[in-house]
Amino acid sequence: MEMTVTTPSLLFPAISLLLLAYTNRFMVLSNVIRQLSNMDGAESKDIVKRQVTSLRKRLYIIRLMQVFGVLAFVICTLSTFALFLTWLEGGKVLFGSSLILLTISLLFSLYEVHISTAAINIEIEKLDLH
Repeated sequence: MEMTVTTPSLLFPAISLLLLAYTNRFMVLSNVIRQLSNMDGAESKDIVKRQVTSLRKRLYIIRLMQVFGVLAFVICTLSTFALFLTWLEGGKVLFGSSLILLTISLLFSLYEVHISTAAINIEIEKLDLH
């Protein structure tokens, strides 16, 4: 397979947008945590307790998503540099590694979506009580 400097460069915009999406998820989650910390009332305390475990897990997973996404970006950059130096085999290995890291990041993202859906169901339960 022929590989040039432009091959890994094609991933740069995708990874950048992915990291932006991950940052937005983190920001939304931090806003939810702030809102939950301001809730009062016995009914609210039960909901907050149920959400805390989910929130901690989601924060941890988002951090993993970001770490693997950033590592994918760094390795992809190194791949581009290796190809620039005409180190073709190294560039291919690094590019393949960046694809694996990106896939891991996306799988963590899918898992976080699954957990956030469960958290939304807790909020829906709250609406059913009213």
